[in-house]
Amino acid sequence: MASVLEAKNVTKVFGGGFLSREEENVAVNNISMSLDQKNPKIIAVAGESGSGKTTLARLLLGIASPTSGTVEFDGKDLSTISRAERREFRREVQPIFQDPYGSYNPFYKVDHVLFTPIKNFNMAESRDEAVDMVEKALELVGLVPAETLGRLPHQLSGGQRQRVMVARALLLKPRVILADEPVSAVDASLRATILDAVSKLNKDLGIALVYVTHDLTTAYQISDEIMILYKGNLVEAGDVETVIKNPKHPYTQLLIDSIPEADPGKKWGKLDMEKTQNKILTSPSVGWRK
Repeated sequence: MASVLEAKNVTKVFGGGFLSREEENVAVNNISMSLDQKNPKIIAVAGESGSGKTTLARLLLGIASPTSGTVEFDGKDLSTISRAERREFRREVQPIFQDPYGSYNPFYKVDHVLFTPIKNFNMAESRDEAVDMVEKALELVGLVPAETLGRLPHQLSGGQRQRVMVARALLLKPRVILADEPVSAVDASLRATILDAVSKLNKDLGIALVYVTHDLTTAYQISDEIMILYKGNLVEAGDVETVIKNPKHPYTQLLIDSIPEADPGKKWGKLDMEKTQNKILTSPSVGWRK
């Protein structure tokens, strides 16, 4: 199986050390995953805040370096690739971050975030070609170019700003998109629209996706496979249908039980970590530190 992006037994430790006053924190512990080039899928990485999912995403993006293990792009270790290969990696592996507003300069029109990558990567030979690329990308994510271009970020809704960032990722024709909580900062009414746009990247364009989320509901809706993280450890992984409907690990069951119920008369689910802590820690899992 040819992997476009692969993590091999990656561990990331913060703090600790001989001269450090900080207590050692194993944010990611011995986790492996791969994105198949010939059969691109949507893989959800799910867990609560502090589970290690965002740290794993940063490792996959090359923003952070693993303490041990490797992250490979086209079979080459990110820590040893050439400058030209890293530039190619930056084009082919695109992020979509949680807070779209933080990606914008409030003094520049939204056009800036769309046309800049085209210029930086020499994607178009003329201004007209660049405009055509931008308009097609916006239409792919359900935006009307005439109603989007020429506006400042604050003149767009949160959902529109996030879809512009999805369009930006599309412009570079990536093989992998890593979406870190892409709908957590927008209204519930807009989540379906954004998730539909993200899902189409995989189904229609053959782009592999890593979907980082704390929300098992959305993970179940759009993902093919799912990885459940708990305190930096991979505790369960597999086909999303199997994992959600037949969880093997008690932490996965806790996450499922915490999904809000439709009945307003019932209290929304709440993780009772104290009650189940011993059960979680003693349960067999994938990738626990021995």
